[in-house]
Amino acid sequence: MKAMKTKIGVLALVAIALIAIFMLIDAGGNWDYVLPRRFKKILAIILTGSVIAISTVIFQTITNNRILTPSIIGLDSLYMFIQTFVIFFLGSASKTAMDKNLNFVLSVGLMILFAALLYKVLFKREGRNIYFLLLIGLIFGTLFNSLASFLQVLIDPNEFMILQDRMFASFNNVNTDLLVISCVLVLGIILYLRPFLKYLDVLSLGRDDAINLGVDYDYVVKRLLIVIAILVSIATALVGPITFLGLLVANVAYQFMKTYKHSYLLFGASLISIIALVGGLLIVERVFTFSTTISVIVNFIGGVYFIYLLLKENKA
Repeated sequence: MKAMKTKIGVLALVAIALIAIFMLIDAGGNWDYVLPRRFKKILAIILTGSVIAISTVIFQTITNNRILTPSIIGLDSLYMFIQTFVIFFLGSASKTAMDKNLNFVLSVGLMILFAALLYKVLFKREGRNIYFLLLIGLIFGTLFNSLASFLQVLIDPNEFMILQDRMFASFNNVNTDLLVISCVLVLGIILYLRPFLKYLDVLSLGRDDAINLGVDYDYVVKRLLIVIAILVSIATALVGPITFLGLLVANVAYQFMKTYKHSYLLFGASLISIIALVGGLLIVERVFTFSTTISVIVNFIGGVYFIYLLLKENKA
């Protein structure tokens, strides 16, 4: 336990150091202008990074698979389809496209509605396991991707330029009002989630063992899946899709923490996610001078790591 606390402390110190560097570097004494804008980015990173890390660790625990992420349900693909649909049929100058608050509510609402309907239909009958859900989610994700790609081919080039900005996660233009709303929503979800966290260590043993140890498996898993869908929807609608971030930070947390206790894994994964995002943002701004986006860097590293995990599992 002492070793776990030490590791958490090290990660916290690294995260604080990177945040301090990001907040103070090249400020030039313009504190009143620089600090509020950078603080908004940091708050968005902390919120998004923690949400993605927590939802991925819980999702991998439920599925007993460390190479899966909540994006397999199709929420990222649905988000891109919603953005493409709005701009294609309503135009980039429409209120739905221009009003970030309305766009956020629409995106989160539709993603949560899709997840709720998916769960309701699939879990209506007894005996449907989690992998059937993943299969259907993967099919829907492919469908949404295909529809979005079809519309993007037909869309006006000027409209596509606006849509392209929403294809990649960005922390530069996060709306303050949305950030506050997201923080309140995430806090409420975390408070709802808290009583279920005690089951995660047992759920990691598998469905049969969890049931034998007295866990109401279906009840707990359904609630956890709903929480995951809401958290991922909020994070995606706030900054955009970062497909491989959860996979990357969750597996790094497993390797670094070397424990089955989720009370430490969730903290560790959240801190690693914050470190990855702040470090990535520093690289984007200071090394690449905004010539690329943080999601491109994260997805590239995460994609390479995903291939490594697949090869490692294949050898095992």
